[in-house]
Amino acid sequence: MNIPKTDKPRVVIIGGGFGGIQLARGLAKTPVQVVLFDRNNYHTFQPLLYQVSTAGLEPDSIAFPLRKVFKKQPNMFFRWGNVERVVPEKNLIETSIGDLEYDYLVFASGSTTNFFGMKSVADNAMPMKSVSEALNLRSTVLQAFEQATLTDDAKERQELMTFVVVGGGPTGVETAGALSELKKHVLQHDFPELDLRLMRIYLLEATPRLLNGMSDVAGEKAVAFLQEMGVNVLLGAAVKDFDGATIRLQDGSAIASKTLIWAAGVVGEMPEGIDKAAIVRGNRINVDAYNRVQGHKNIFAIGDVASMPGTDERYPNGHPMVAPVAMQQGQLLARNLPKILAGQDLEPFRYFDKGSMATVGRNKAVVDIHKVRFQGWLAWVAWLGLHLLMLVGFRNKLVVMINWVWNYFSYDRGTRLIVRPYIKEERNKDVKAA
Repeated sequence: MNIPKTDKPRVVIIGGGFGGIQLARGLAKTPVQVVLFDRNNYHTFQPLLYQVSTAGLEPDSIAFPLRKVFKKQPNMFFRWGNVERVVPEKNLIETSIGDLEYDYLVFASGSTTNFFGMKSVADNAMPMKSVSEALNLRSTVLQAFEQATLTDDAKERQELMTFVVVGGGPTGVETAGALSELKKHVLQHDFPELDLRLMRIYLLEATPRLLNGMSDVAGEKAVAFLQEMGVNVLLGAAVKDFDGATIRLQDGSAIASKTLIWAAGVVGEMPEGIDKAAIVRGNRINVDAYNRVQGHKNIFAIGDVASMPGTDERYPNGHPMVAPVAMQQGQLLARNLPKILAGQDLEPFRYFDKGSMATVGRNKAVVDIHKVRFQGWLAWVAWLGLHLLMLVGFRNKLVVMINWVWNYFSYDRGTRLIVRPYIKEERNKDVKAA
């Protein structure tokens, strides 16, 4: 794969997400060679994928070329390819573009959708963990309305105009709210021949409340906001099966819908080769307080794919799978690797929780910052500001801000294009290709 030979230690990072970028940047002045692998040549700002899927943003406004991120970092090499297997006893990785030896290896490969073993749901539901999946969902929503204008069958039209979001975390709440705003402000003008009162939006959550991990007040306020926006919120509603037309729940009830949006959970994603004894709950890699993988001195894991149980009384089952954890672990490992090279004591990881937030819609959001909790317009402004700051690249920040301002004053979404018509039968091919 034509990586230059070096007499410096080689640090190989698998994954260009939040944690991988922070780690690679942090090693800019360390005497090491950094090699970053990713299946995409861009970093995806996943918290805004739902806006791509609901026609609020174009994908290039939440994605940023990885080579551009590191263009001024001479010790950094990016390679576009899949890491297929790790061979720890040889300090070697096998990739789709060749093999490479490493001195230090870091898993920052993130997570993928968890369907909890339900094959029918995996085959027919719409996940939203990547740009391609978000574009598929956008096409599915718009195609459903185009098809609804063509049918004379009232039952089929209702199925096409019913959208079910599963998962009451921030992604599910934000997606359901965005669909409601799409219905209220956009679709009624695009499809005047349809009675938009028939459009139904459901949000299903298997537990008794929304936004687990945030305060009870935030969860209750999110329900109130969504119901005010016309979303049918069903708590304690666990999905059992989905055949592409009917969603069946564990309690025996059913919802007729052709579109099931799955935002109900994630599991760690990694190449083969890691000892199964090191894999713990959620398909995550067991690491110590320094993010070292169990049984290895030169292999680390950070972010969603890493689990650090028992090191922090606040998180007995491991830290939450959120961007701030990945970023802080990447930053810490960037400080610890030079200490390893110098034979110095390492700094253990201690997560600094800056708070949690979720937006529901225009002027509606919830924010928890430790004991400070607020909702409504001020929370919505705080959510907008934080996400703008976290975006990679000045252009992306500017484009997203302009889009948000335009959408706010025009009540319009200009990216409702079916640029890649989506056929569900092709979904498995897309998954395998990814």
